[in-house]
Amino acid sequence: MNRVSTANSYNSVLLDLMRSQSRQETANNQVSSGKSATDLKGYARNAETLTATRAVKTRVDGFVDQSSALAAKLTSQDLALTQAADSAQSAHEAILSAVAMGAGQGLKAELQSWYASAAQALNTQHAGHYLFSGGQVDTKPVAAPAMADLTAGPLTSVFQNDQLTPTNRLDESTTIQSGFLADQLGTGLFSAFQQVQAYLDANGGDFPAKLDATATTMLNSVITQFDTARVDLTNAAAQNGLLQQRVDSSKKTQESRQTMLTGMIGDIADVDMADALARMQQAQTATQASAKVFQTLQNSSLLNYLN
Repeated sequence: MNRVSTANSYNSVLLDLMRSQSRQETANNQVSSGKSATDLKGYARNAETLTATRAVKTRVDGFVDQSSALAAKLTSQDLALTQAADSAQSAHEAILSAVAMGAGQGLKAELQSWYASAAQALNTQHAGHYLFSGGQVDTKPVAAPAMADLTAGPLTSVFQNDQLTPTNRLDESTTIQSGFLADQLGTGLFSAFQQVQAYLDANGGDFPAKLDATATTMLNSVITQFDTARVDLTNAAAQNGLLQQRVDSSKKTQESRQTMLTGMIGDIADVDMADALARMQQAQTATQASAKVFQTLQNSSLLNYLN
């Protein structure tokens, strides 16, 4: 007489079924997420390397974002500095022309226009902050919007910036001064405009239609100042251009690091999709086979024979 026992068979089949279901779930998760594991424990000995690499990439991502923001800021600075330099150049040319022709008609209005353009340039905002205010980014650096305001007090009262020059970090070891201050940029130019305004205040508020000796002498005295101011502002724009090149170069370097680190993380964390799909298929087949065996055992129970 043969002994009929199904307990051990049931245990073996159930274990196989559970193992195949676990493998199938793991493979399913890998295929759906594209990752080898859902937590660091799943990466075993590579967990420490993965954590360190991700930390470095986070820093590099930050440097890339900062470089992008700084590049946009420097572009705004370039436009502002160019506008200020052009204002100085145009004022210089207007005075040269007036002195050469001996005619002062319309000169006041032209100089007022170029002063307003220069003041507007130094009050340029980027992302809601004034570029040339130093640390006081919410304070307008030039408090005299019109040339007539220049003689209301000393020239130092016109500028409201502090002396904190903006700096930015490009990478772990490199920090640059990325900004300029309104008083450093505008003092020479605004001093020339102030002398013009002082003459106007003392002489009826305008130039004579035919320039007299007093007007001509004053204008000749400020011509060189306007040209010097133009040179200084042009040099500042050139310095800003060098900063732009440096930031672009640093950004490219950090983007290369970013790509390399992304690849390193992918080598550790990303799953081989073809292998994962094959293992998922195998696990599904094993689960179906185990379920079939379990069903067969149920049908061959001794109770069925007794019935």
